[in-house]
Amino acid sequence: MTNLPNFIDSHMKNNLFQRFFLQEDLNFLLTNRVPRLLLTRWMGWFSQLKSPVLARLSIRVWRLFTDLDLSDARQQQFASLHDCFTRELRPGARVIDPDPGVMCSPSDGIVGACGRVVDGMVLQAKGFPYSIGELFGPSQDPSAFLNGSYITLRLTSSMYHRFHAPQDMTVEHVTYLSGDTWNVNPIALARVERLFCRNERAVLRARLTANGLPIALVPVAAILVASIRLHFLNVLLHLRYRGANEMPCAAACVKGQELGWFEHGSTIIVFTPPGFELCDGIETGRQIRMGQALMRLPVVTA
Repeated sequence: MTNLPNFIDSHMKNNLFQRFFLQEDLNFLLTNRVPRLLLTRWMGWFSQLKSPVLARLSIRVWRLFTDLDLSDARQQQFASLHDCFTRELRPGARVIDPDPGVMCSPSDGIVGACGRVVDGMVLQAKGFPYSIGELFGPSQDPSAFLNGSYITLRLTSSMYHRFHAPQDMTVEHVTYLSGDTWNVNPIALARVERLFCRNERAVLRARLTANGLPIALVPVAAILVASIRLHFLNVLLHLRYRGANEMPCAAACVKGQELGWFEHGSTIIVFTPPGFELCDGIETGRQIRMGQALMRLPVVTA
């Protein structure tokens, strides 16, 4: 039986820790005004140390600052912190929306800015616009998404970190853009202009199987996270990666198929051309799970 006084005491301590570190000025200072690249590289090394004891202790500390829930994880014991970050889910933990006219969420996340791409500009937060041309990089033409829709999905550190195909599609090209590792939480997004365009990121260009329309997924890395693994490319994209930045491919994926993962928590921005509509209930601040309805495909008329 749970010891109620100990439970209450532990719960209050966790809340105090979380409230302390959620103070905006302190949060921004601790997660941005630090040597971000060095700290991120150190975290990459530390997280992969193989020690179940160290992993358990690290997870306990992690839980002081987040609402980490491992109940839906395939495994419950981890050899390293990295294994916990990149955990797989037990079968049936996520349900993929079966409607062929719906594009599902590629990841768990909290909905950030979303809406229309107006004159090639979108929002990272109120009053902080950025150009999709800058986000995609100089080698990519974003014109297919002008006047289309976009949605930002923020993955917190405690969330499931793998991302999946939102529809039956073929990934045709990946562009890797190295960069900084600013935190991508709302506090930083409201203070750092063009943050997504500064951070390390990958631009995945794909084409839907059903109608041939293009979509783009842009995973953006962040502090402690700068490492992106894509299953269909035999490379690990990270701060020390010095390989080709342009990677043509022809990776056919079915809806819900795992594409890759982040190694902590970050952001995925989804772009679609005109005609797509956000599904009912998709709005800033909503928490969503991978597989839930995100956007409705254009209706094709004869």
